[in-house]
Amino acid sequence: MTYIKGYRRDNGKMGIRNHLLILPTVVCANQVTSRIQQQVPGSVAIPHQHGCSQVGADKERTHQVLVGMGKNPNVGAVLIVSLGCEVINAQDIKQEIEETGKPVVWIDIQNEGGSVKTIEKGVELAKELLKKIEDTPLIDIPLSELIVGVKCGGSDATSGLCSNPALGRAADAILNAGGTIVMGETTEIIGAEHLVAAKAINQDVQQKLYKCVEQFELEVERMGVDMRGGNPSPGNIAGGLSTIEEKSLGCISKAGTAMLQGVVDFAEEIPGTGYYFMDSPGNDIECVTGMAAAGVHVVCFTTGRGTPTGNPIIPVIKITGNEMTGKRMADNIDVDVSPVLQGKESLDESGERILESIVNVAKGQQTKAEILGHQEFSISRIGISL
Repeated sequence: MTYIKGYRRDNGKMGIRNHLLILPTVVCANQVTSRIQQQVPGSVAIPHQHGCSQVGADKERTHQVLVGMGKNPNVGAVLIVSLGCEVINAQDIKQEIEETGKPVVWIDIQNEGGSVKTIEKGVELAKELLKKIEDTPLIDIPLSELIVGVKCGGSDATSGLCSNPALGRAADAILNAGGTIVMGETTEIIGAEHLVAAKAINQDVQQKLYKCVEQFELEVERMGVDMRGGNPSPGNIAGGLSTIEEKSLGCISKAGTAMLQGVVDFAEEIPGTGYYFMDSPGNDIECVTGMAAAGVHVVCFTTGRGTPTGNPIIPVIKITGNEMTGKRMADNIDVDVSPVLQGKESLDESGERILESIVNVAKGQQTKAEILGHQEFSISRIGISL
């Protein structure tokens, strides 16, 4: 049995990182949150644009993502920073995160008397929270408990030819060990959704997948726009991808060959083990954010053109099948599988190297994105601002 290293939380969940998360409930608290984080080494923050002037599903999404980020088992403790008059209820967020058993503290800028006083108190509280989690033991955890997100971005022709199918081999190994794979990007299965649906364990799962695609297509039609040029993007096209169907055929191979156990909404907690699809945008930052909020531990991100992005609480492993990208963006690429296209390595061998990287990262090895401090975070919007 393969083991990784993890932190066992009070609710039984396992995390592969032990972050102190500084969480603003609203855009108005971003600056204070960032100042606290800057003065407390070992903490991470998630500044965002939302939290006020939102109603209905849009408000619920922001709430769900913030709670999910706090609940992710890679987070050991949370400091919530609110303004005091936003639509997002900080007390509710605190209570929901506390259900995990981890320490959660909430401060409010208006109650504290302004930015300076809140920063001073926030730094003090954050340091106390760090002390509470720094002695959390790092223990052996079976690979079967790992939840891995699979994502592609900045794709080119090499993505579908080698990096995505090689990642699919690693995904199969994770699933065979009893672990979990989560694939997102509804916009990037269009034209190949029937192939994903064919793996569904039952008709309900199949119909839910088709509904995700249908809803997106109806929204594009309602807006009266042509998604071409946005997806495939100019970079995708320059990299040799001619249509969304061609791109999708490459995209879906990264999830491997297992049966599809279920379809979850954006940022919805993954309900079991096996292969799941998340209804999410293709946008890199938003998709990875949704996965992090759903409890994913690590994301494997294939890219032909190259992208440096990461996430505040989950490691993001960058994989490329483009030799030039691997050399030009060596600062950002963790695994180069371009030897497949040179006839020097099989897809199975590349998949083994990706799996080795996943295991090493799950044992504590930092990804390039972590080393460089890439902590991109973005909540997908649904409706208008009021």
